[in-house]
Amino acid sequence: MPLLHVSRPSFLSPRLATVAAVVLLVIAGCSKSDAPAGAGAGGGGGAHPAPEVGVIVATPTDVGLVTELPGRLEASRVAQVRARAAGILLKREFREGSDVKAGQLLFRIDPAPLVAATQNAQAALARSEANAAQAKALADRYKPLVEANAVSKQEYVNAVASQKTAEADVAASRAALQTAKINQGYADVTSPIAGRIGRALVTEGALVGQGDATELAVVQQINPLYVNFTQSASDVLKLRRAVAAGQYKRAGGEDAASIRLVLEDGTEYGQDGKLLFSDLTVDATTGQVTLRAEIPNPKGELLPGLYVRVKLEQAQASNAITVPQQAVTRTQQGDHLTVVGADGKLSQRTVKISAAKDNQWVVLEGLKAGEQVMVDGFQRLQMMPPGTPVKAVPWTKPNPNGAAPAAAPAASGAAPAPQKAASAPAEKK
Repeated sequence: MPLLHVSRPSFLSPRLATVAAVVLLVIAGCSKSDAPAGAGAGGGGGAHPAPEVGVIVATPTDVGLVTELPGRLEASRVAQVRARAAGILLKREFREGSDVKAGQLLFRIDPAPLVAATQNAQAALARSEANAAQAKALADRYKPLVEANAVSKQEYVNAVASQKTAEADVAASRAALQTAKINQGYADVTSPIAGRIGRALVTEGALVGQGDATELAVVQQINPLYVNFTQSASDVLKLRRAVAAGQYKRAGGEDAASIRLVLEDGTEYGQDGKLLFSDLTVDATTGQVTLRAEIPNPKGELLPGLYVRVKLEQAQASNAITVPQQAVTRTQQGDHLTVVGADGKLSQRTVKISAAKDNQWVVLEGLKAGEQVMVDGFQRLQMMPPGTPVKAVPWTKPNPNGAAPAAAPAASGAAPAPQKAASAPAEKK
């Protein structure tokens, strides 16, 4: 029996066709509206803007030529406290490591033998004075007698000689008594200078001053302090020749110069010092010239023997220009830097540089005032064809703490764009 095929009319076909037509119209409208935007973006990307480079403006000024040299601190005055009298040490009268004044009592030595020696000297003086009085009376008695020829002249001469001998004995006895009193005073050991005293080198009960002057302690004056350092003789000669040629001028006088100290932890000491002298001879073994400076130390923060670095300004360069060290390329052929012209074109410039100061080179020749020196942006130019003009912007030292916040707003400002693009289809629905 053959199967019969019955066709039923579909009521959904017209509705689906209508929906499909609407979707096609929406898609076509979106593609037409996006096409100009895409074309505009493509047209804008074709013309590259001029790359920006960081520059500084060359400004001539007087620049101090600072030399940094290693040195050691030394007490300005050092006194070894020694026992000048022999005896047993009875007592220590100071606190170790404290500040003492000149004349302050430090130690007491047993004065008993010294007191006895003083009393003996006093007795000897009294005996000498008595003998002198007797000799004088005899000479005075013989004087009128010799005039009357009652005694011989020889007896009178002997009497006068005895008088003078007795007077000499009196003077010697007085000197011996004075010596005995001085030695008795040595029983109280005092500080010869004002400063800071170290540890006691002997203890109570020790016999001191027997045969030699026993060292008891050391007092050092640490305000002010001396700093001793050396400089290469060749550098000194170069500096003097440059000064004689008129390139530099003295800093504050013939040999006067101010110094600053950099401590071991890298911090800079708050007080300025002054250069006292530079040695006139060169050490034959090291080829160095010794220099000494004085540095104030009112709070006692610095200690003798401390290693420091000395920043010494020996001269000043007139009409010199300073540029960051990263702007200068140093080669065997010379030192070069890049100058940005008013039209944005770059040009290489050969310069003559001197010493460095605060991470900057001191340019003496080859650069004019007002010229723009390129400091940053060298890597960006490597991807550009030669002769590409640049846009000069003022250069500032990079600050790691401030760079991150500056980049954050840019990222947050770019974030809403994808949200709007994603919300567009939702609105069209």
